[in-house]
Amino acid sequence: MRISFERTGGFAGISKKTTVDTADLPPNEAATLLRLVEVADLFRLPEQITSPNPQSDRFQYKLTVEDNGKQHTVTVSESALPGTLRPLIEWLQNTAQKS
Repeated sequence: MRISFERTGGFAGISKKTTVDTADLPPNEAATLLRLVEVADLFRLPEQITSPNPQSDRFQYKLTVEDNGKQHTVTVSESALPGTLRPLIEWLQNTAQKS
């Protein structure tokens, strides 16, 4: 499984990007990532998740997941972030900070 992650917006407008492939991760991290994607039910989420009342200076996240020939992209604003997706976003942000 391969995930491309991009965070844009925020007060300073600094974007962060990272791509993670489970084939390149240690087995325990790969298992964690797979579990987070499963909990988020990423392939069933709509392509756009927006807040009914958008707020300036909030982050926007874009995730593209490729797995077994399937690909799905989700763009979500920070203020509309579903609780099931939050742990995956946090994991990806931590990974992006390391790279």
